[in-house]
Amino acid sequence: MKVPVALMRGGTSKAVFFNYDHMPSDHSQWEAFLLDIMGSPDQRQIDGLGGGNSLTSKAAIIRKSTSPHIDVEYTFGQVSLTNQTVDFKGNCGNISSAVGPYAIEQGLVQAIEPITTVRIFNTNTKKLITADVEVKNGHVKTDGSFSIPGVPGTGSPIYLSFTKSEGAVTGKLFPTGNPKDTIKVKDKILQISIVDVANPLVFVRAMDIGLTGTELPHEYTSEQLDLFENIRSIAAELCGFSLKEKATVKTPAVPKLTLIAPPMNYTDITGVNREAKNMNLVIRMMSMQKPHQALAITGAICSTASAFLEDTIVSDIVKVNNAIFRLGHPAGIMETKVDIEAGHIQSIKVARTARKIFEGYVYTKQNYEISYNLA
Repeated sequence: MKVPVALMRGGTSKAVFFNYDHMPSDHSQWEAFLLDIMGSPDQRQIDGLGGGNSLTSKAAIIRKSTSPHIDVEYTFGQVSLTNQTVDFKGNCGNISSAVGPYAIEQGLVQAIEPITTVRIFNTNTKKLITADVEVKNGHVKTDGSFSIPGVPGTGSPIYLSFTKSEGAVTGKLFPTGNPKDTIKVKDKILQISIVDVANPLVFVRAMDIGLTGTELPHEYTSEQLDLFENIRSIAAELCGFSLKEKATVKTPAVPKLTLIAPPMNYTDITGVNREAKNMNLVIRMMSMQKPHQALAITGAICSTASAFLEDTIVSDIVKVNNAIFRLGHPAGIMETKVDIEAGHIQSIKVARTARKIFEGYVYTKQNYEISYNLA
């Protein structure tokens, strides 16, 4: 089959973008359809569009909304490299930054100069994201001087606001009911915090498992990665997603294992020295059982919120003194901005860049039932 598709970079991730009408009419075929197109399961994804990395094995499905308060609906899928699984439980904040540009260029949202505001309803989390996109001569503006760690060059900034994102996947701010929990893993007694804002994360102090927190992705041993996944699997069971023994297959994308540490000097993956005075928190995340090369946007949103919440292990480390929050990750430092009213977080904003890489057709290996005429 020949299906229209666009490949978009959003922040530090890439995804294949589909119009909802071009997806299989039977939702039960969506998983097989996306696995087919991405070339999974295969670590290299050699027979599909996937890039052989969790950051480039993603899908976004977009349709125009019928609600007067929402412009487009967006469904995110994390396509496994090694299993016949597409995880639809959580969202990807980086890919969210490309939804506005895609919707404008596809004519789903009217282009308004100089800024087009796109109201995005993420169907995975049932939460609203607002994207402010620069527009020039009726098209999305991609050139500019704004840069983000983990992406070469510069581009036009896209401002994402995550509004009232608590309980995005589990329906609860604290999925276990507690800001802190104690677990036992491999004869270790660990204190963790599981927080669900934009996406559920399980936080662990790096020093509690013998790390500094400044390690780079290539520096972890296989034993350490196994420990991370054991912790994450226990947290998945505590969230009610799956039994811990099946979490790697059943719910590989959430919760996300997140290591935290106090601000300290370190050298990032590009060789740049990062100074403790320029950050509020050192953070390292896992993505689909692999170390994240930068930082997930939903991870930054959840971590920022956790710093403002009482009694989490994040707020135990962080001393918040203004609305700007800076997170030191493997590729640099990410900044978020918090909008607080009457002591409560109303929204958290982050800036990204995005662009369309190509638009055309992808050919599937199997036939699927699609109601829209693709001829």
